[in-house]
Amino acid sequence: MKVFHTIKEVVQWRTQEIDRRGKTIGFVPTMGCLHNGHATLIRQSVQENDFTAVSIFVNPSQFAPDEDLDQYPRTLPEDTKLLESLNVDILFAPNAKEMYPQGIPLDVSSQRGPFVNVLGVSEMLEGKTRPNFFRGVTTVVTKLFNIIMPDNSYFGQKDIQQFIVLNVMVNELFINTKLTMVPIVRADSGLALSSRNKYLSPKYLDISANIYKGLSDAQKSIEYSRVEAQQSIDRETLLKKIETVWEPYIITGDFRIDYISIADFNTLNELDEVNPTDKIVISCAVNVFDRNTNNTVRLIDNIVM
Repeated sequence: MKVFHTIKEVVQWRTQEIDRRGKTIGFVPTMGCLHNGHATLIRQSVQENDFTAVSIFVNPSQFAPDEDLDQYPRTLPEDTKLLESLNVDILFAPNAKEMYPQGIPLDVSSQRGPFVNVLGVSEMLEGKTRPNFFRGVTTVVTKLFNIIMPDNSYFGQKDIQQFIVLNVMVNELFINTKLTMVPIVRADSGLALSSRNKYLSPKYLDISANIYKGLSDAQKSIEYSRVEAQQSIDRETLLKKIETVWEPYIITGDFRIDYISIADFNTLNELDEVNPTDKIVISCAVNVFDRNTNNTVRLIDNIVM
């Protein structure tokens, strides 16, 4: 595996060092601190493409000034070893100056240079709590697509809204890469794997598994209404199913709900009722307060039906 830190090195590899005639490049963009969820994306890319590129870049433009940019885990030596074992062809690990030549202060009003906005789907859910988050994601991913020019790009379902936003961006800016969404990888408890899980103590990793259990109870109710009753089910019934599982942890202050969404998969418009033929996504963001470490960790999860 080759490790590149500059755009010039990647472009040289893409244009001079490999023969792309009739061959494909797969791409997995990451912020590092790799886990088995990332490995699943990478394995699929290696299986489906002639070459696989992975990027590791903790992107400042998707962090607000009060968020955890400085604390975000950085494990490049360990990540590099994992990528080598997965038969990745290149790792692109640039610094912020390489990706943002004019600099990238966290204060949006001080930022200079081109940025990409996807209006509509980026302003819901995560976009309400983190108003500049998707602007940062779409900007950096556009830059990475232009540098690597992948035929296929792979993203995890855990960041479902990110996938939907990027899919709109790719389709409507006519970017020549196919996006593939890979299912969530979970721990045995059901907790979705995330780099931010490292912030939680073992006890609170177990408690956090109840996030998925709540969503699963709503899923079971929808499945029953579709298969057995063959009828729609209303939103309030589904929210009650979720909140019943979470209630003990809300009362103790272990969970603070940011949002629960029951929405159309393509538009992310909230649904008052779920009909048997609807393609939907049940999603949430929950702030978990770990009393053992005094960390508050924001976790997201979702189920697509």
